[in-house]
Amino acid sequence: MNVIHFVGGEKGGVGKSVVSRLLSQYFLDQSLPYVGLDADQSHTTLTRYYQDFTRPINLDSFESTDAIMELALEGDQQVLVDLPAQSERFLDRWIDENDVLGLCDEMQVAVVYWYVVDDGRDSAQLLEAFLKKYDGTLNTVVVKNLGRGSDFSEVDAIAATGEERDGSKRRQVTLPALHAETMRKIDKLNFSFWAAANNSQSNMPHLGIMERQRARVWMKKASSMIDSALTQTLSSQS
Repeated sequence: MNVIHFVGGEKGGVGKSVVSRLLSQYFLDQSLPYVGLDADQSHTTLTRYYQDFTRPINLDSFESTDAIMELALEGDQQVLVDLPAQSERFLDRWIDENDVLGLCDEMQVAVVYWYVVDDGRDSAQLLEAFLKKYDGTLNTVVVKNLGRGSDFSEVDAIAATGEERDGSKRRQVTLPALHAETMRKIDKLNFSFWAAANNSQSNMPHLGIMERQRARVWMKKASSMIDSALTQTLSSQS
């Protein structure tokens, strides 16, 4: 199935690029053809870690953003869009003025929006505004990032409203936290998550044995989270 994955959330620093990197690694591990589109021109994080599979995109230009739909129609592949903070208005304009969701229905392209949040009140309020706008029309997976907080009660209350309805397009998942120093080391070495878990040659940069083990365990949990969310979301659409 052709699927467009948006990874977003209006608040900065909540872990959107970490989720994008995990999705990239998941697609590779599952041998799913995919292309990554890095819309964060300030940080280009996805490009840095998965450069062989990622290209830049400018959300402020329809000519550039149109590539999302064009790529989604090129064979059976996943299109992953890593969105920067405070970019929702650009995506809203592209979706609204081109009836992108209607076109996706017509062309049988699934759309999943991974909305990443921390445990802050502002994150919950931004999520609420997003759900009011797209609830019922856009498959949304609310990703509660335990690497950015532990008390998600406000997010839970907002995300749960209407989730129990038949045909709801909303899901909630919890992303476990990776040991902070291990994540910092992965980032410093510019490792993909596969390289973090598997590189062990003494003559090359690598993590220590326990750091690699932590990365493997965390990736396994994250992969299970992604698999469950996609199974539920896409099966309800088919």
